[in-house]
Amino acid sequence: MHWKIYHNPRCSKSRQALQMLRDNGIEPRIVEYLKNPPSAAEVLELMHMAPGPARDLLRTDDAAFRESGIDPDAVDTAALAEAVGREPRLLQRPIVVCGQRAVIGRPPEAIRTLLEAQP
Repeated sequence: MHWKIYHNPRCSKSRQALQMLRDNGIEPRIVEYLKNPPSAAEVLELMHMAPGPARDLLRTDDAAFRESGIDPDAVDTAALAEAVGREPRLLQRPIVVCGQRAVIGRPPEAIRTLLEAQP
């Protein structure tokens, strides 16, 4: 299985998620999304892989989100993905991907759903 983590090393939850993966023998591909922002297409793909509404992948309580003026209930998924592509600080963190599934690692224990599903 291919594992990936959209990671912010300054975030304690992101560090905990990465450590949880490593504690389970997984060395994921680390994407420091603030240094190497995902494209709108990549964000859209994440939105389709993660359970729940697309808006769950947004940091709606972050100042950058409030400043963006985006109403996540009024715009479509593609527009949300484009907004994150332009401003990666809007992306929730961490996001862990395994194969075709993704979860938001807040709290880090949410990653267990992916760990338990691996063969």
